[in-house]
Amino acid sequence: MISKATIDTVYETARVEEVIGDFVQLKRAGSNYKGLSPFSDERSPSFMVSPVKQIWKDFSSGKGGNAIAFIMEHEHFSYPEAIRYLAKKYNIEIEETEQSQEEKEQAGEKESMYLVSEFAAKFFQNTMMNTDEGKSVGLSYFKERGFTNDTIKKFGLGYSPEAWDAFTKEGLGQGYKLDYLDKVGLTILREDGKHFDRFKGRVMFPIQSMSGRVLGFGGRILTNDKKAAKYLNSPESEIYHKSKVLYGIYHAKQAIAKQDNCFLCEGYTDVIQMQQAGIENVVSSSGTALTPDQIRLINRLTKNITVLFDGDAAGLRASIRGIDLILEEGMNVKVCTFPEGDDPDSFARKTPHDELLLYFENNAMDFIQFKASLLMKDAKNDPIKKAELIRDMVNSISKIPDRIKREIYIQECSRIMDISEEVLFNTLAQLVQKDISEVGKKQKQDQKAFEVYKNENIAVNTKVDVLYELELKIIEILLLYGNVEEDFEDFVYKANEEGELQEIKEINKYKVFQRIYLSLQEDEVELGTPIFKDIYNDLISYFNENEKFEIEQYLMRLSPELAQEVTTILMNDEKVSLHNWEAQQIYVKQKGETISQYVSETILTLRWFLVNKIIEEIKSNLSNEIDSDNSENLSMAMDYSKLVNNFSNKLGRVMSRYS
Repeated sequence: MISKATIDTVYETARVEEVIGDFVQLKRAGSNYKGLSPFSDERSPSFMVSPVKQIWKDFSSGKGGNAIAFIMEHEHFSYPEAIRYLAKKYNIEIEETEQSQEEKEQAGEKESMYLVSEFAAKFFQNTMMNTDEGKSVGLSYFKERGFTNDTIKKFGLGYSPEAWDAFTKEGLGQGYKLDYLDKVGLTILREDGKHFDRFKGRVMFPIQSMSGRVLGFGGRILTNDKKAAKYLNSPESEIYHKSKVLYGIYHAKQAIAKQDNCFLCEGYTDVIQMQQAGIENVVSSSGTALTPDQIRLINRLTKNITVLFDGDAAGLRASIRGIDLILEEGMNVKVCTFPEGDDPDSFARKTPHDELLLYFENNAMDFIQFKASLLMKDAKNDPIKKAELIRDMVNSISKIPDRIKREIYIQECSRIMDISEEVLFNTLAQLVQKDISEVGKKQKQDQKAFEVYKNENIAVNTKVDVLYELELKIIEILLLYGNVEEDFEDFVYKANEEGELQEIKEINKYKVFQRIYLSLQEDEVELGTPIFKDIYNDLISYFNENEKFEIEQYLMRLSPELAQEVTTILMNDEKVSLHNWEAQQIYVKQKGETISQYVSETILTLRWFLVNKIIEEIKSNLSNEIDSDNSENLSMAMDYSKLVNNFSNKLGRVMSRYS
């Protein structure tokens, strides 16, 4: 168990904008930050972070919360794992007891797989650094590649012994279940019950998530066994999805966001050697074809990618397909190739840092120039091949979402290929129209399915739920101003010298939560929306029990459902300004109004709405009971109408005080 003191220190120290900034490129938007959602595929940022309130809200997926909630959501951490992650980030010493065997067994399946992977990474590195076989085989290989001890430690490089079950035997001896060793792909379990190590006799590259958790491994064989694959990756598992992971992202994320560019290469050693050479904003697709999920991972941090290709021409042609995927995500692509015979690993090893930066600056070319220079060699004087090349380039341009960028690239393509812009624009229009038609067909299908569902299952009502909105405003007021003390107007009746009752205005001090509570109690009103009622009751209790209201501390005590709703309310206050609510008898606080005025307006409007509702019910009863004696109902309706007039007068006075 992690001590409460450690948890409190983490909450006090962690800054939500810093934590999220490690995963999402955030840009200032007034007093807040905005960025692309890390939970959905979007091109217009709807992800908001409030440094003042220390919360975040993703309006595309509906998720939100504090720094802890983000780490739990993004990395699928348990609560203790999120605390440990942030403690490590902020160098906070964790007070906790060592995990017992019983606690290991009680851990969930996913968490158990993470624990196994972490154990394996430590085992492989320890084997390489502290055993004769590890030093002579694994360590010597990495040293020959030019990796320093610091680099080896930074990337957790290791070695899996040549023995058939060295790792599995050690894992079982440490209390890890064979089932989990098998599920993460470190152990291969045969049908006859026998088992052996998947990566035996290989140097090991741990593959980490953006937050640093070990998800899987890449292993390179060092012998000349032609039957064995040179590189072997962990199989797909609950925690490792190759198409959604980029090797080196954990070490590169801050540099990518800071330098607003990401170098993308192919292999593990490319990343490591570049990092060692001082180029930190570099990641790898781990030798696999680039996927949309991998591109979106980069897109959270920067809009700019520089793809680093080996000098091998055949490899270049096979790799340029990934460029179109990058363009589809609305990103900017440059391509840099190396001299024949070189790759990022070998070139970075022999080139000083400053010269390496200069090389990238001078040789990184726009994708359109790159495609032209690469494919024109094949086309030469063949008009058919040249026509195919031009169509291929225009096809790439058609993937770009931004129309202005498309037009600029068409002009550039026209210049390079010596062909009229008109022809290129016509070709582009045909390709874009084709894409639009396909999208249109799908939208029609989706719309048709929705209409069927709507007609069969739901009645759509676009009318504003006024009571819901008013209750929402009360919760919002409590969250924003609940502990603030303000002057409020009270109206009391006193007899004058002639014995007549007169309404006298008094000014009394209340905390906002007290004023709201007393007003609702006086009217015997309870909130009707269940989740608002739960939050209201909890807030009133919290204000009565605590001198200060700190949103981070308050969110800690809430269930995930209530915490989500509270975060949504607070971030909607930042994002959305209500429009034309006056038409619905909802009055919204404007600049220049005091908090007390805002509270009074909201409470009076709620009273007004509830009384109007009662009057409507009475009218309905009167129309349904034509033959009955309706004198009592008529009297009630008149009394309530007077009350409405009273509310109207008070509301008018409150609103006019600052007009």
